[in-house]
Amino acid sequence: MNHIGQLNNVSHDLWAIRRVLNSRDAQGQRVCEIVGGWIHFASMSTCPSCHHLATKCDGYDAAGRQRYHCRPCRRDFTASSSSAFSGYRWPPDVILIAVRWHCSLPLSAAQIVRLLAERNIDVSARTVLNWVQTFGPQLAAALRKYRRRVGRHWTVDEVFCFRGTQKLYVYRAVDEHGQVIDVLLRDKRNRASAEAFFRQALARTDVTPKAIITDHHQPYVKAAAVLISFARHVRTGLHRRRGYTTQAVERSHVPPRDRLRGARGLRTVHTGQRFLESFEGLYALQRGDVKLRVLVPRYRATTASVHETTRAVVVAMNVLGDQLQRAA
Repeated sequence: MNHIGQLNNVSHDLWAIRRVLNSRDAQGQRVCEIVGGWIHFASMSTCPSCHHLATKCDGYDAAGRQRYHCRPCRRDFTASSSSAFSGYRWPPDVILIAVRWHCSLPLSAAQIVRLLAERNIDVSARTVLNWVQTFGPQLAAALRKYRRRVGRHWTVDEVFCFRGTQKLYVYRAVDEHGQVIDVLLRDKRNRASAEAFFRQALARTDVTPKAIITDHHQPYVKAAAVLISFARHVRTGLHRRRGYTTQAVERSHVPPRDRLRGARGLRTVHTGQRFLESFEGLYALQRGDVKLRVLVPRYRATTASVHETTRAVVVAMNVLGDQLQRAA
């Protein structure tokens, strides 16, 4: 009788496992699958280290989040372990608000420290700068996926900025709609810098321009002939009564120069490039060059007020922050 009871229990367990394996969710997808001899439920998270599916629940962490254990690599993780903000003391919304303030407002890191202190958040100025350098370029890269398609008439120009006695050059380009195409910071104003800017802009936009409009700076001629030989190159100036002018890109230099004036310039080329990418990405989001309605479905640009647009930008930043993943 004991053997018969054990067989009945085994058959009942096999029937229960078969029922679980055949169960589906509301979308018709299986809720679990067998991987490496273990039942893996769809609600479980994939291991961020080895990307294996054979995991199991392993209690909760100090913050009350579900903890998982990966059998192959024997590591514990949570659903937020793959986030770019994993391992930071402060939550993502605090980091994002500091990055947004520093990139969109003429505030120094010390001033942002005081504003955060009013909200019982005690950080140092170096922490704020590290946040901007780390998450600013990642947010700018995520925003490029949602921006409007770049036009095919590019107006290119460079503007200089000082850090003490050192002169740095910011290469920028806008299309016929006034959208900023790309930005590049260099320490020299020569052909190599112009070619580097064109190469970066072509790779990031995946758009082939029909016309390149520049001033009479000679390196643009050779750089455009080498990298964009099929495009029409128009050399003109700022003040022209008719035809093409560089007025559009000259006007677009005003926001970054106003922001750099409060920051007392840029310290190095590497950190300056990361800051400029962060600034241009957030400025495109505020200007309307990013499809904000895709990130915030309830947002309506035609009827939204300034306050509603500001709140939509905050929501969009949080949505993009949730999409950032930790580097492998």
